[in-house]
Amino acid sequence: EVQAVESGGGLVQPGGSLRLSCVASGFIFANSDMKWVRQAPGMGLEWVSTISHSGGEFTYYADSVKGRFTISRDDAKNTLYLQLNSLKTEDSAMYYCVPVYWGTRRPPGPGTQVTVSS
Repeated sequence: EVQAVESGGGLVQPGGSLRLSCVASGFIFANSDMKWVRQAPGMGLEWVSTISHSGGEFTYYADSVKGRFTISRDDAKNTLYLQLNSLKTEDSAMYYCVPVYWGTRRPPGPGTQVTVSS
């Protein structure tokens, strides 16, 4: 069974930073491209960033977060990260980590809430 446990969210002021983590299991993490998606209240899932398998040589970002967010991974720990800098109020959402092969199904984990507010 695929499982993902996200953590690191919280309440932060605009311009602040957070580092999200996700420990995944139930599949071969190192062999899997991984992505972060987010969902704001009343909205659908929005793709944020993707990292390639086996160390993460390739990374991709939505235009809305490019230059502010950084995705990374530690295959030895089955852990995915997302560094969020220069946060804006519109970044407020529940953040989920998902293996790319999972497609558009409901994310396997509970997510971690990021709230950006002054």
